[in-house]
Amino acid sequence: EAFMKEKDFEGIRTMMVKSAQRLEKAGAELLMIGANTMHFVADPVQESVSIPLVHIVDATIAAIRAKGLTKVGLLGTKFTMEQDFFRQRLISNGIDVNVPGAEDREFIQQTIFRELFSAVINPESKKRFLFIMDGLAQKGAQGIILGCTEIPLLIKQEDMILPVFDTTEIHALAAV
Repeated sequence: EAFMKEKDFEGIRTMMVKSAQRLEKAGAELLMIGANTMHFVADPVQESVSIPLVHIVDATIAAIRAKGLTKVGLLGTKFTMEQDFFRQRLISNGIDVNVPGAEDREFIQQTIFRELFSAVINPESKKRFLFIMDGLAQKGAQGIILGCTEIPLLIKQEDMILPVFDTTEIHALAAV
């Protein structure tokens, strides 16, 4: 979190690469990065070790393809929604992706950091999330990616008619 606040992306990369290398030396047979946002360093982490890294976006792509979808909405931290590492991986695999507008991205970010990180479930925040998701559906999204490990605390599949892709669950199942 401190590295992210300082925008020290090289520091994050170095820390993650060294951690992966230590895990491999300790006998790990595969790696997982337990946060969507930290997958922006997944490629250098994978390149630094010989064991496989279960990539959260690749697992999510497989789940989206299993449903036969080609266009999704993406919710997550502002970094995940605004940077290319997540979206571009979807696009390069034939899945079109939309993100909410700037005001909604800021609302999502604040909800994640001010509420969900502390396990605060606010019904008004949930209503706004659902409104944002409906907006993505109106723009053609056939499903919604919950691209932050905390969002499933607030949003569940039963809240939506469209398929909802909980990347945390998808990632864990892919590793198993």
